[in-house]
Amino acid sequence: MHYFNLVGISFNQWQRKQSTKQLQQTVAQSDVVLILISDDAIQTFIQVNPFLQNKTLVHFSGTLVIDNVFGCHPLMTFGQDLYALETYQNIPFVCDEGVVFNNLFPQLQNQSFNIPAAQKAYYHAMCVMAGNFTQTLMRESANHLHENLGLPVDILFPYLLQNTQNFINNPKQSATGPIQRRDFTTVKKHLQVLEGDNLAGIYKSFLKFSKTLSSNTCHPRECGDPESSETLDSRFHGNDKSGARFCSEEAI
Repeated sequence: MHYFNLVGISFNQWQRKQSTKQLQQTVAQSDVVLILISDDAIQTFIQVNPFLQNKTLVHFSGTLVIDNVFGCHPLMTFGQDLYALETYQNIPFVCDEGVVFNNLFPQLQNQSFNIPAAQKAYYHAMCVMAGNFTQTLMRESANHLHENLGLPVDILFPYLLQNTQNFINNPKQSATGPIQRRDFTTVKKHLQVLEGDNLAGIYKSFLKFSKTLSSNTCHPRECGDPESSETLDSRFHGNDKSGARFCSEEAI
């Protein structure tokens, strides 16, 4: 609604606290109906209100595929605060295969992309891990620093902002840290102090994931013999030679 107001698009609004009669009246005044309710409710909502099917219907779910309803997912996070016009204009929309975004929204100039229906869940899973998972990790890390060390919650902000900017500028080579540097002594210390912490499993999962990323690019002299099937956990808790089996900086 805020985006439409900023660009001068007129619209009608209905909320579920209003009656079905009011919904019919609102729909009758509109050419395109945007269904902005929870994913689990969309299909049923259309079925119990069959008059909707006489209109062009659009949903914004990242995973759902519904017959006769166009899917256009805005790849953006939306919180309590409204954004500036430029932010909305820069949101890419990932649409169902065959959907022409500009036909649905001729007054919007957003970039749009199309993906097959069978790949929508995969696409959305990647978005959730990139955005929602990192948000959770940032919040919990900040809370740990505050509760256990008395540091201000915002102490991480400059670090996180620069990490994000570095990734945007150079996605393939912006990563830093002990795993990237193959600093095995530091990693072992991290694992020791995290023992029993609810974040320990996340740290270990990233170690295992780093092994997965590097498994196809390791050189035997850097990563050990090709027959080795030891996990990263055991390597970091094992003997001093275990670190020699880790992959090169470029591979990680």
